[in-house]
Amino acid sequence: MKSDVVLSGLLPEELAEAADIPLSCARRLFSRIQKGSVLPEISPSTIRRVSLDRVKALGVQRELRLVEQAASSLDPFIKYAFAGPDDKPFETVRIPLEKTGRYSVCVSSQVGCAIACRFCATGTMGLTRNLEVWEIVGQVQAVSQGLTAPQARVHGVVFQGMGEPLANAARVIAAIRILSEPAGLAIDQRNITVCTSGLIPGIRAVAEALPNVRLGVSIGDAREGKRQAIMPIDETYRLTDVLRAVGEHARGSGYAPMWAYTLLAGVNDSPEAATALAERAAAFVQEFGIRPRISLIPYNPVAGNDGRQLPFERSGASVLELFREQLLAKGFGSIVRYSGGGDIGAACGQLVQLSEKRRTRELPSASR
Repeated sequence: MKSDVVLSGLLPEELAEAADIPLSCARRLFSRIQKGSVLPEISPSTIRRVSLDRVKALGVQRELRLVEQAASSLDPFIKYAFAGPDDKPFETVRIPLEKTGRYSVCVSSQVGCAIACRFCATGTMGLTRNLEVWEIVGQVQAVSQGLTAPQARVHGVVFQGMGEPLANAARVIAAIRILSEPAGLAIDQRNITVCTSGLIPGIRAVAEALPNVRLGVSIGDAREGKRQAIMPIDETYRLTDVLRAVGEHARGSGYAPMWAYTLLAGVNDSPEAATALAERAAAFVQEFGIRPRISLIPYNPVAGNDGRQLPFERSGASVLELFREQLLAKGFGSIVRYSGGGDIGAACGQLVQLSEKRRTRELPSASR
């Protein structure tokens, strides 16, 4: 009787061991599976028949179901809603990079999120479940297989979709190993970024398991006592401790961490807030010898799971520029992140599955 092992969630070495087949055959089968081949179409002339039969008996192939797909009319961003066996949707965004034909994929790691950052739509959903390894990998596979232009390919992956990746750290780590495996999609781990609200055990797990993967951390507010109001996780993992773990990762990997800072009008966009952020960055440099990359994110209008707008507004252009000037005066440059796909709910902080009633009324129709 066939097991419930999902073959796309196994590395070649795991496939070889589980099916008791040569590693060379496992690598060839892994490559075919990761690139979209289905077992009945794989010829025994290229794979030993006994190996093929053992893999067929070992497990199953599953595909994510496409629930919705929407292309932005403003820019070349595409948002997908996929569902696994339980039919609970989660969202993925295809992000165009500067070089034509190269894309990054913003993937989800959970259905919903328990962290409940006040400015994030996903946080209004609560947590339904963790995604399985094959469901995480499947998002990138689906986007990759949908690229039709010559030479088009997935160049990078960012774990900044639905969910807190490091609350599902073991599966995220396993998925990254599969995505970066040379016999499969071969995505360079240096082009993979795991973004977190600050789960210290997960940061350390990634640092140990995947030293070449980059790290991003949501700052929220660098002032003592202010972060917790918009990021409740700060009650458990204080920013000072989070940045220490981030610094350990940076020192071990040699990669500068990305500090993501979402600007909220009248909340965390004052000159005092900018000064506090610069002072945190200066202390980080002094302790770890690496300068963080400060990424300022203009707030995107966000509706929660019930469809109601969250109680925040975008900082004005002059406020944003003054914030940057304050950082620069303290010796720290910053970039302003472009969040594409705002018209389809694909921009930073906007990923959410609305109630069925509201979704039917408000979201674009699915298309293949």
